[in-house]
Order: sequence, then structure tokens, then C-alpha cells
Amino acid sequence: MKYVGIQSQISSNNMKSMLLLITFPIILLGMLWIFLAIITYLGGDYYEQNSYYIEKLGTNYEPQFDTSSVNWAFTKIAPFVIIGVVIWFVIAYFSNTKMIQRATGAQPLMRRENPRVYNIVENLCMSCGMDMPKVNVIDDPQLNAFASGIDKNSYTVTVTTGLLERLNDEELAGVIGHELTHIRNRDTRLLITSIIFVGIVSTVLSLVVRMIYNRMLFGGFSSSSNDDNRESKGNGLSVMVIMLIGAVCAGIAYLFIMLTRFAISRKREFMADAGGAELCGNPLALASALRKISNNPGLGEVERDDIAQMYIIRPKQMAQGLMSFISGLFATHPSTEERIRILEQF
Repeated sequence: MKYVGIQSQISSNNMKSMLLLITFPIILLGMLWIFLAIITYLGGDYYEQNSYYIEKLGTNYEPQFDTSSVNWAFTKIAPFVIIGVVIWFVIAYFSNTKMIQRATGAQPLMRRENPRVYNIVENLCMSCGMDMPKVNVIDDPQLNAFASGIDKNSYTVTVTTGLLERLNDEELAGVIGHELTHIRNRDTRLLITSIIFVGIVSTVLSLVVRMIYNRMLFGGFSSSSNDDNRESKGNGLSVMVIMLIGAVCAGIAYLFIMLTRFAISRKREFMADAGGAELCGNPLALASALRKISNNPGLGEVERDDIAQMYIIRPKQMAQGLMSFISGLFATHPSTEERIRILEQF
């Protein structure tokens, strides 16, 4: 397997980034419209119980689907959703480097602190004509490495102290070459874009689920024999229904966003392996490094799934059964065994 077509890979990743930027708002706004449509159909009597519609139609009023009402509500709410998402995305996009550093405890590495690592990175960059990225190190006995950043000012290669201690120079060069290839291919920019989008929807979903849980825990289904409380009880149940509908819509949106991660093909890891093998000049050294890392991958107490997507080897999920199967469907990394097998065929 020969590493070719880096410019094609860069162009492909740039196009996928644009598609993600377009697809995410479409999915989000589409689910907002569906949510409003369901509420209009099933919950219209809740919102309009004191309006002239009830007086006009009487107590036998049945919820009906009204496209014009849905569109009117959508045009009023959608701009606020768009503005909120844009602000959220811009803040997360341009502060991702600092957020990753805080989450992982990574510290900048200078030449005088570890000439070995710094020289390896510098020599590999010179061999492929790319600018020198920042180099960070994490004080952690586990073995891992990842690349991050969105531009020349933020591109970073991060390694753990465990990796530096366990790998020899050739193996370390292969791993760093792998991460440099992610940067050259613009994989990091594409991945961070996807991570932010998934994070936005998952946060909304978790908030809605928490609201439902709190509602149930603190009186969402409380009963009362007092007739004066029947209206408030009905309203409470209506709010619960609305939140449940919101949770379902957010869950569907999350599923579709996760599916867009397939735009970030697992092929990117094979491409990065090929690029790393080419840069270090020794495919077997990178294969040996992957084998060592697979015995103890991870990053200490960092349990964030979004950061784990950037690791050279993603730790195996603790989930079992169905959750493990679902996790495998949406995995961003191919199997380590397959990656090693391909490298050994170079």
C-alpha cells in the first residue's frame, strides 16, 4: 500500500468539512420543524386552551395539523436557534485547543526539555516540507498520541510520557509521522468540526432528558383529588409530553449527526498510517508501535469520548452487549489488527 494523493485527500476533507457545515443546520432545523409539527398536532389544545379557538370550536375540539401554524412558529423560533448554534460553534471552534489542553492536562514541550522528541518532529516536518506544529506532552503512563488544531497557529501533536518511555526512536517517529499526516490531510479540522456538532446536539439531548427526570422525580406525576388542581395537573402532564417529544426529536437528530461521522471515513486512519510509514521510512516500526500501544491505550482519567476520537488508538469501550454493538457501528477507528496487517504488507 503506497501513500499517494495527499492533495486529493486534503481536497476531499475540505469538501467533507463544508458538507458537515451544511448538513448539520439542515438536520437541526428539520428536527425543530418536526418537533413544532408534533406539538401543534398533539399539543395544540394545551397551548390554545384559553384562546378563541376553544371558544369557537367548543370542548369537542380535536388537535389538527396546521402547516401554516407550524411554519409561523418555525420562522419565529428558527432564527434564535441558528444564532445560538453559530455562537456556540464559533466559540468551540476557535477555543478547541485550549479546551483540549485543559481536559487532558497537556503541557508545551520545548527542545531543551526533551531534545529527542523535538528533533524527531522537526526532522519529519523538514522531510515533508510542512511547518513545525506545537508539541505537547501529557504526564501519563498509558500510551497514546493525537493531533489537534484547525490552522498553522493551533496545529499540535500531543504524546504521553508513557509513549516516550516505551517506544524506541523509530517507533516514535512512526507514531509522530502518523499524527503529522493527520495535520497535512486536514483530518484534525474535519474531526473537530464533527465533534462540535455532535456535542451541541448531545448537550441539548442530555438537558431535555435531565428535565424529564427532574419532572418525574419532583412531582411530574403527582396526583390530587382537589378539583381546583386538575387544570395544573393537566398542564404538568402536557409539559411532560412536550419534553418527551423534544427528547425523541433530539435523539433522532443525534442519530443523524452521528451518521454524518461516516463522512469522516475510517480510511483516514489507514491514510495516516501510510503517511507515517512513508515519513519515518519504516512501516514495520509503526506496526510495532501500534502493537505496543494497543496493550495499554488510553489517557488516564480522561473519559471524554470526543477527545478519544483523536487518539492514535481508541481505547476499547466498556459498554457491553447492544451498547458495544452500537459503539462499533459509529467507531471512527478501524481495528488495530487490520492496521498492523496492512503496514506489514508494505
